[in-house]
Amino acid sequence: MRIVSWNVNGIRAVAGKGFAESVAGMNADVIGIQEIKANIDQLSPEITDMAPYKSYFYSAEKKGYSGTALYTKKPCEVSYGLGTDEFDHEGRVIRADYGDFVLFNIYFPNGGRGDDYVKFKLRFYDCFLDLVTELQSQGREVICCGDVNTAHNEIDLSNPKANSKVSGFLPEERAYMDKFAERGLIDTFRMLHPDKAEAYSWWSYKTFARDRNVGWRIDYFFVTEGLKSKVKESDMMSDVMGSDHCPIYLDLDI
Repeated sequence: MRIVSWNVNGIRAVAGKGFAESVAGMNADVIGIQEIKANIDQLSPEITDMAPYKSYFYSAEKKGYSGTALYTKKPCEVSYGLGTDEFDHEGRVIRADYGDFVLFNIYFPNGGRGDDYVKFKLRFYDCFLDLVTELQSQGREVICCGDVNTAHNEIDLSNPKANSKVSGFLPEERAYMDKFAERGLIDTFRMLHPDKAEAYSWWSYKTFARDRNVGWRIDYFFVTEGLKSKVKESDMMSDVMGSDHCPIYLDLDI
């Protein structure tokens, strides 16, 4: 089973850059999309009716902002949000129950606009982790994919010292990546590639950073302990263009 996660930074924009062709080449059973920046009535059938997938969209109340989508070949039960009013107006979470596991496709908040946004981001992390803990107490396994908007360790970005006071690599944000691990969420890429450097999923448009591979690894797949042995590969699709993020994928023997 292959699951792909991709922050497209505007699904209407990427639709004009070969999105359908990219999806067709991914050989994925499930694709989680973040930052769609659109309502479903703004989307063409090429995006909403992408056979053989069934598609689900969760838009933010604010137009042109945030939002997530899910394409799935496999039947599942879908719900939306974290169940908390503070967070569930921005279209950030699609939850799909596949029986063997619960998949969260999440666009985590960006704290780059100031202290209040960082605090909002950390409260979102707390709410998500509480929900994962609740599912674990019920004996459920969890997969989480998406744009987490934080690089965990120095190996996960090009210029760690220069960015030590920048949201996305603040000590308090990085501490939450430790909390993810403490709660039993395993970073599948680092599990398989503990020492792999210069492996990034996001590059700034402003400085043509992708051409120079000056980037950050802020997109992740996490799995709970019961799925650890089923992980076969977890890596970037760095050759897929169209966004300032590249897709990432998780292959499971399940």
